[in-house]
Amino acid sequence: MSAPSQPQESRVAGFRTKLVIGTMLVVATVTLLALYFTQRRLGADVTEALEREFQSELTALNHAQEVRRAALVERCRALVRKPRIHAALEDDALDLLYPSAEDELRDVMVRGDAFNGPIRQGLQAEFYRFLDRDGTVIPPTQPRSVGLLDPSAESRLRLPGGVDRPQIGYLPVGVAANGEPGVFELVAMPIISLETGESIAVLVLGFKPFEVSVGEATEMKSGIWLEGAVYGIDLPAPVVVDLARYGAEATRPMRVRLDGSPHLLLSKHLNPDSHYAAAFEVCVYPLAGLVARQRQVRWQVLGAGTLMLLVGLAGSQVLAARLSAPVEKLAVDSEENRTQRQRAEAALEMTSVELQRSARFSADASHQLKTPVTVLRAGLEELLTHERLTPEQCHDVSALIHQTFRLSTLIEDLLLLSRMDAGRLKLEFARVDLSQLIEASLDDLSALPDDVDIQVETDFPPDLQIVGEKRYTSIILQNLLENARKYNHPGGRIRISARVHGGLVHVAIANTGPMIPVGARAHIFERFHRAAMGENVPGYGLGLNLARELARLHRGDLVLTRSDENGTEFELTLALAAPGSQS
Repeated sequence: MSAPSQPQESRVAGFRTKLVIGTMLVVATVTLLALYFTQRRLGADVTEALEREFQSELTALNHAQEVRRAALVERCRALVRKPRIHAALEDDALDLLYPSAEDELRDVMVRGDAFNGPIRQGLQAEFYRFLDRDGTVIPPTQPRSVGLLDPSAESRLRLPGGVDRPQIGYLPVGVAANGEPGVFELVAMPIISLETGESIAVLVLGFKPFEVSVGEATEMKSGIWLEGAVYGIDLPAPVVVDLARYGAEATRPMRVRLDGSPHLLLSKHLNPDSHYAAAFEVCVYPLAGLVARQRQVRWQVLGAGTLMLLVGLAGSQVLAARLSAPVEKLAVDSEENRTQRQRAEAALEMTSVELQRSARFSADASHQLKTPVTVLRAGLEELLTHERLTPEQCHDVSALIHQTFRLSTLIEDLLLLSRMDAGRLKLEFARVDLSQLIEASLDDLSALPDDVDIQVETDFPPDLQIVGEKRYTSIILQNLLENARKYNHPGGRIRISARVHGGLVHVAIANTGPMIPVGARAHIFERFHRAAMGENVPGYGLGLNLARELARLHRGDLVLTRSDENGTEFELTLALAAPGSQS
């Protein structure tokens, strides 16, 4: 083989350069993607850890608030059972209600050493009011003893009539007389009549919201979102607008910026199912530690990634050099392979042309032979009517006429096979009564001259419907039955049976003829193949091939199931027609 040409060497060198560049790009891309996803994963882990810490502190805060609220509700429930309060309400002596309540509720309003500790102090009320049956505030006789509230604040205490369970609400402290910032937490406890069991009044107490320190290191802050405003913490106006627009309850933490630094924000509904205005506790958690840790992780990943990138680029040089070594041999071999492929394509095209020419010749020859054979048969039939023929001559002419029918059958079979080879045979499927076709084929078989005394046995259900074309299905059955008749012993049997299984019809055609040799079984469906057992049997070796090709066009098949000393059996498979279908 001659040495590679100069253009081939140039192409090899260009390939080597492209390979080096491509390998470096791949290594750089993979490394950068790995760095990106690693940084994202580490950042997500840090964020997840911080959110877990945030959630744990929120859980502690919520638990403390639930304990305090349960204590408030239980304390208020005990207050509304005071006998003097009940007596004033039951007797409709409203002028004695607040004086009686002043003595009964003195413990709640006292501020001093009676309650120590943050939780105990949180159980002391700032004010209280009574509501009548309609939920309207009953004016106090001595406002100072029950806690000062301006008229607008008192009007916000009212509830709809018939309240029969405790209600939780919140009242902005800015409307109170002392002007302290924040909000009051309201506990409204219905007072149930001992006589009728109905709600006759409501006791409303106002408490300062309970605050629990959840960790000075984290500096988490909390406030209350009420009627479009946030109390207790300063939130930017856009965040407040978003809370009002999308709902104040955030089921997952969201990020906000406070004083230029990122924070996590989470809110919780404080008084669900309450007649008072909805209030939400808003907690913010600083993310300064998260930002610092993410920056540290980013620099660590970038440092490791730079080292990996340098190692990868150096490795890509070595890899490209090794991969480009066999390129020269591949370039030479590819040229030779291209030439061989072109030769093979040319030979394949010639073979295809020859096959098409053969199929066209077979079809044309079949068409051209039909007319002479028809003319020959007509002449023989006219000759047979001549009166001067002897009986021997008439017998010979009849034999010649029979041979013209055999020749016509052969021509029709060849024409049908050529149409199938050319792909021009189109079947129009419809419902076909297979039982009726079998009966008709058996009638045709019985009309043939029988020199061997063949007995026919049948076993198939009536009205067996398949999907197919009646004409070609009949040809399949006729060929199989004729084959079973020809290859049979004198006095033998033909058995045809059918069964339905899995949406298919299985037709078995068996005879008691001689066994097909083992070596010939693989060729029995080939055209013009005739084994030694068929040398003295008339035929051309087309029947089985034609029957199998037509069966496969019917979406079925024809196979040899057995051949032994007891006979031979073929099985035809056809598609079963669905009940009530037309095709």
